[in-house]
Amino acid sequence: MAPGLQRFADIAGDGAPRLDAASGEELVRVDRAASVALGRRSPEPPGTLFVTTRRVIWLSEAEKGKGYAVDFLAISLHAVSRDLEAYPSPCLYTQIEAEVATDEAAESNVEANDELELSRVSEMRIILGDPGQLDALFDVFCHCAELNPDPNAERNGDNGWFHGEDMVDGGWVHGDEDMVDENGTQFFNANPIGQNGGYDLSQSVFELQINDQRFEDADEEQEIHENGH
Repeated sequence: MAPGLQRFADIAGDGAPRLDAASGEELVRVDRAASVALGRRSPEPPGTLFVTTRRVIWLSEAEKGKGYAVDFLAISLHAVSRDLEAYPSPCLYTQIEAEVATDEAAESNVEANDELELSRVSEMRIILGDPGQLDALFDVFCHCAELNPDPNAERNGDNGWFHGEDMVDGGWVHGDEDMVDENGTQFFNANPIGQNGGYDLSQSVFELQINDQRFEDADEEQEIHENGH
């Protein structure tokens, strides 16, 4: 698995990040006036978001030379969140593979105001200056996630990303095509994204998958009973 969130300072003279052209990395999208919120911290002052075929890079405008980057291989989930009860701004919510804190002291350091341990940051929210661009940004994330498939995804049966375009209406999560049956698109009513009521999105989806399996078992038992076996 790729390392999680990291500091980024490899910036060219024009203010853009230097890409790894030797490995085929290309710039896909740029968003000005974009903020990022790491973990439970307040959003950073607006900067510029760069999405490449390999990673997500954010560079600060207020503090030159400051930036963060994360590989798509380290992003386990992303979704659009418009539920203002879950978070005060519409955003693209992401979950990042991170180190696990071993004690309470280490956990508190993750959210320390003076020094942030990026390797333990497991959530990042991207707040755009134009919230109307969130769906387009989501689509770019989906495209780049497909370019960087998790080598363990097929074995684990987990693709790890969900469309939240209808989050504003009751917390709906639109599953991707691997979660849709032949009868058409399905929608799952999950808890709103973020720390809301002690639950997170991945746990909600996990619970829904368990319930779906129970429904399938119940249907099989009913079919056997009706056939007289």
